[in-house]
Amino acid sequence: MRVLVKGAGVAGLTAAFELAARGATVTVAEIRHGLGGNASWFAGGMLAPWCERESAEQPVLDLGRDAADWWDAVLPGQVTRAGTLVVAMPRDTGELDRFASRTSGYRRVEENEIAILEPGLAGRFRRGLLFPDEAHLDPRQAMAALQGKLAAMGVEFHFGADARRASGFDRQIDCTGMAAVDDRLRGVRGEMLILRTLDISLSRPVRLLHPRFPLYAVPRADMQFMIGATMIESQSARPVTARSMMELLGAAYALHPAFGEAEIVETGVGVRPAFPDNLPRVETSGDSVAINGLYRHGFLLAPAMARQAADLFFQSRQKQGACS
Repeated sequence: MRVLVKGAGVAGLTAAFELAARGATVTVAEIRHGLGGNASWFAGGMLAPWCERESAEQPVLDLGRDAADWWDAVLPGQVTRAGTLVVAMPRDTGELDRFASRTSGYRRVEENEIAILEPGLAGRFRRGLLFPDEAHLDPRQAMAALQGKLAAMGVEFHFGADARRASGFDRQIDCTGMAAVDDRLRGVRGEMLILRTLDISLSRPVRLLHPRFPLYAVPRADMQFMIGATMIESQSARPVTARSMMELLGAAYALHPAFGEAEIVETGVGVRPAFPDNLPRVETSGDSVAINGLYRHGFLLAPAMARQAADLFFQSRQKQGACS
C-alpha cells in the first residue's frame, strides 16, 4: 500500500511512522522547505496528560497516558521522565488547591521537598504538586530524530511540495493542521520565548499557577528554557506581542529572579488547530483520512491519533482482501 502523508508536523511524522512500521510505502509531502515553522516547532514538548486534565476533557488523559512510552520506544534517549512540578506563590495557593481538585496522579510536596527536587527553587515556594509519571522532550530534536528514523525506514520526504498535485497513491492522510480545508477548525495562538541563563537549572517542567497568566518553564539543552502559556483565540501568526512578552517575562521572573537577567534567544508563535470541543479527530473521507484538532496537545496526543489512523488504513485493506 502506497500512502501519501500531507504535512510534516508531529501529526504527519507520527502517522508516517505508524504506517511505515506496518509495512506501508510512505511518502511525506510538506509545503514548507523544512521541518521548522509549523505549530509543532514551537511546542513545549510536555507529555503531561494528568496536568492537562485540569482544563481538558477526560479523553486527553486517556489518549495521552501512553505517549511517553511511545516516544521512548521509537526514539530512545529523547524522553526525560522526571515528572512535572506545579507551584504557586504564597498569595496564590488557592490556585494550587483548585488545580489539585481538577487533576489526579499527583502528590503534594512541601518546601523542603521542592528544594530537593529543584534546588534552584529552594526557599521560593511553600507548597506544590508533583506529577511523577509525566515526562517531556525537546520537540525540535524529536522531530529531527523521527525524520531521520523514517528516512532510514525508506520513507521519502518532499519539502516545498504542493501535495494537492500528487498522484499514484492508494491512500492519503491529511495532517496539515490549520491549512486543511475544514470550516470547523479555529486557530489558537500560542506564544513562546526561549531564554538562556547560567544562574538556574531545572530538572523537569515547572508550572507556575497564577489567576491571570499561568506559565510553564521547560528545560532544554545548553541552559535554555522554553517559556510559554498563552492561549489566544486567533489565527494570526504575527510576532509575539509586547503584552504577551511582558506577561511571560514577568511570570518567569516570579518563578525565579534569575530569569530577569536571562538572554532572550528566540521568540515564536504557533497557531494550533482546534475543533469546537478542543478534542482531536481522525476522520475518513473516501480513500483519505485526516488527523486534526490536536490543539495544545500535539506531542501528547499525536501517537494515539497516528495509531488510530493506521488502524483504519489496515483494517480497510483487510476487509478489501476478504471481499476479493
